Parts: sequence; structure tokens; C-alpha cells
Amino acid sequence: MKSFLEALYYGEIHPEENIVSRDPEYRRISRKVSEAMGMWKEKLSTDDFDQLEIMLDLRSQTESLHVTATFANGFQLGALMMIDIYAAKEQLLYGLK
Repeated sequence: MKSFLEALYYGEIHPEENIVSRDPEYRRISRKVSEAMGMWKEKLSTDDFDQLEIMLDLRSQTESLHVTATFANGFQLGALMMIDIYAAKEQLLYGLK
């Protein structure tokens, strides 16, 4: 079995593909979005609906970039926390200041 670092190096770890909301509202809201898209597809001309889809795709891309930045920031904060905890351990165990 590969280590975590080996799997990361070989590109086998894809957290964005494994994240599925467990919030009970997620499916309900997704269903409402699908219903709304169906309604707009019926109301708008083909060209107008295509433009709406393009705009929603762009919005999705910006949200993806934001989520990526949030993930990286959270990981960095967690690493800094571990460094601080390790430093405190050294101070507690060995009386370093």
C-alpha cells in the first residue's frame, strides 16, 4: 500500500472528487436548482438559455477557485497550528523559552 505522500506525488489524491455534502439541505437545494433550470429552459429562447448557462458556468468556476483557496488556507492554518503545538510541547517538556 502506498503512503499518503506517494499517492499525492502520483496524483492519486483528488479531494474535490470525494467531497459530497452531508447536509440534509444539499439534495433539496440541488433539486430546486434543477427544477429552476428546467423552468428557465422552457421560458427563454435557446440563445438566451445558452447565455444563462455560460454565466452559470463562469459563476461555478469562480466558486471552484474560491473553494480551492479556502482549502489551501485551511490546510496552511492547520499546519501552523501543529507547529505552534509542537513548539509548546518542546517548551513544556524541556523548559525551553
